[in-house]
Amino acid sequence: MFTDAGRVPDDFDNRLRTAAFAWLTSRTLQRTGNLTYSAIQSFVFEGHTIPLKDRVKGIWKPARLSSALSITTTYRPPGVVRPYDDLIHEGDGLLRYKWNGIERDEATNRSLRSAMQSGVPLIWFFGVGKGVFNPIFPVYVVGEEEENRQFILDADPSAIGEHEEGVAEQFLRRYLKVETRHRLFQAVFRGTVMRAYQGRCAVCRLQHGQLLDAAHIVPDRDEDGVASVVNGMALCKIHHAAFDVGILGIRPDLVVQIRSELMHEIDGPMLRYGLQEMHGKRIVVPSARAERPRADLLERAYERFRQAG
Repeated sequence: MFTDAGRVPDDFDNRLRTAAFAWLTSRTLQRTGNLTYSAIQSFVFEGHTIPLKDRVKGIWKPARLSSALSITTTYRPPGVVRPYDDLIHEGDGLLRYKWNGIERDEATNRSLRSAMQSGVPLIWFFGVGKGVFNPIFPVYVVGEEEENRQFILDADPSAIGEHEEGVAEQFLRRYLKVETRHRLFQAVFRGTVMRAYQGRCAVCRLQHGQLLDAAHIVPDRDEDGVASVVNGMALCKIHHAAFDVGILGIRPDLVVQIRSELMHEIDGPMLRYGLQEMHGKRIVVPSARAERPRADLLERAYERFRQAG
């Protein structure tokens, strides 16, 4: 890991971040995509255990790095204010992350500023439950708003360097930025929904994370499509698709309905067991009442289902 002189090799930072991202990718393919604090602390790199986040501090820089490796947003139950007001801005879709403390030159703030200057990628651990985090990566520090004591982070690597480009390139660039920032919202949404539904489909109870989606009850493009767990359900890909095209509906009383014409069709086992036998069953919802689907949103979605039939 170190040279004879005791220095960290020049490519150590890059190798560590690359290995950490690969490790997180493999770990988050399982069930919910979320990790416990103890799991996050078990990362091993070149024979050494290196924590990927700090237990207390929001900004984490391992001793061997010159720039921060990760940031953490603490979980708070619905209605409880977070100690730091970290949020994704509705206007530009960028994450605002508060300084640690109020001093600009706090060591942790300097490490995040160093990450901005060097353009290195970081991990954002978003708290979705007590001691449970959804890792979102890579993210980049692209600016600082000193008057608000906060950094600006983006999931778009092109944001860390500007260059001259033609009209077509500018259009493509703007499109990719919108898509990338949309994914930032979706990563937070998915992590929260998967934790609330314990990594299982609300309709059929399937628990394979690779086959689960965080589905919006009312589409997020809709004015009422709130980016909150109350507008979401964990659905397997079959039931998500069926819900979106109006084959499967969910009544406000949480009972599944299948379009009547499909109930009389004869086809393979997927139609029979995957759809027809779900008719009339009650979906599984989060144990916390504050995280269950909102009745008015279910009513809107169910009206859409009735019209589709």
